[in-house]
Amino acid sequence: MESTLTAQRYYVNGEWKESTTGNVVEIMSPYKEGVVGTVQALSQEEAAAAIQSAKQVQKEWAKVSLQEKADLLYKWADELLAMQDELAQTMMLEVGKSLKDAKSEVQRTYDYIRYTAQEALHTNGESMRGDRFPGGSSSKVGIVDRVPLGVILAISPFNYPVNLSASKLAPALISGNTVIFKPATQGALSGIKMMEAFDRAGFPAGVVNIVTGRGSVIGDFLVEHKDISMVSFTGGTKTGENLAKIAGMKPVVLELGGKDPGIVREDADLDKAVKNIISGAYSYSGQRCTAIKRVLVHDNVANDLVARLQAEVEKLAVGSPEDGNTVVPLIDSKSADGVQALIDDALEKGATLIAGNKREGNLIHPTLLDHVTEDMEVAWVEPFGPVLPVIRVGSDEEAIELANKSEYGLQASIFTRDVDKAFYIANELETGAVQINGRTERGPDHFPFLGVKGSGMGTQGIANSILSMTREKLTVLNLDK
Repeated sequence: MESTLTAQRYYVNGEWKESTTGNVVEIMSPYKEGVVGTVQALSQEEAAAAIQSAKQVQKEWAKVSLQEKADLLYKWADELLAMQDELAQTMMLEVGKSLKDAKSEVQRTYDYIRYTAQEALHTNGESMRGDRFPGGSSSKVGIVDRVPLGVILAISPFNYPVNLSASKLAPALISGNTVIFKPATQGALSGIKMMEAFDRAGFPAGVVNIVTGRGSVIGDFLVEHKDISMVSFTGGTKTGENLAKIAGMKPVVLELGGKDPGIVREDADLDKAVKNIISGAYSYSGQRCTAIKRVLVHDNVANDLVARLQAEVEKLAVGSPEDGNTVVPLIDSKSADGVQALIDDALEKGATLIAGNKREGNLIHPTLLDHVTEDMEVAWVEPFGPVLPVIRVGSDEEAIELANKSEYGLQASIFTRDVDKAFYIANELETGAVQINGRTERGPDHFPFLGVKGSGMGTQGIANSILSMTREKLTVLNLDK
């Protein structure tokens, strides 16, 4: 594949179009100089037309049999897998992900879409008898089913531009909704490639429309539009908070930031802890909401743990994603500036530099900081980059207190040989999920996925995503006695 991608059109009502504005958004590669592609910069009027297209076909799409919807989803999954190499190349150029990781993401997306269809096929409604409640009559029979909400606005992030897009699109479609798909600007080239596969799968026109452009122009407009029935968003906490405010009475599911702690007790298997912390903190340069973003380690084993972490950090492959490196350039210079500022602040306030603190453009070498204290920004701010602060604690209670002080509550890891202590700490943590002796991560994709506090609203995971994009409808049959 060439090092640049051609100008891309947007997809609405089954047609590929160019914006009448004549404007495009240039996509810059995180690791290559220059523009790697352009996407259309839609106007609000064009975005509104996309919404109307989705609204007009939604009721007919809802009437399509579940088996037919599933068959179309299977075809889409097959088309995506068939273009695995092309999609992976696009992701590498656009978001700086290694080919190995990008190909794995496509495979995971294939599996996700197929499982979603199967989950819906194996789900049935329920019936209820009126006489199960005191004073109720056996002549009343309630039939409870789930029906689609309407037009779903799916806003996906840059870091998993294929998988996290499909995790919104597939549940929406199998449930009978239509979709307005707004990918992150840095991620839109991958999103458009997904729509090429979608188009080849043979879905009816208008079922999914992809809109691209500047968030300042169409972002709030899409969320506030009266014909959008529900919003599913993955991205930054500040953007998510604003979205929740302007969405009004629309249901929203928000997957936001995290400051996931790795809690290492003094009885932990340090080899296992180190392996999971390194993978959890530094894979894809830590550009994951579920990355381990701080270590809370007991004083008695802190020196040993830090020495082991240092040895592994110094082994990490660093450089271009084209060479299959683990630590790659961050998505843009603004992100790299933010990470560097956190490192600088910590060192100025007395943190010990164990490894890293070397920068080449957007590439920040994996950085390990010890003796981090609460007055340092890196103790609390989500870095979204390859920097790991180590905070030493004297007890489980101190670790729990520091973990819960965060504005975020996505996940946490606990490393210990004591199962009772593991469950005690897990029960005290204010997070959506806790991993015992494993790294923080999303999935398997049929598990519930959620955050509390600043980490989000609502629950994802295949079955839960379907639930969030449907509502219950009760029909009561009154029988003659």
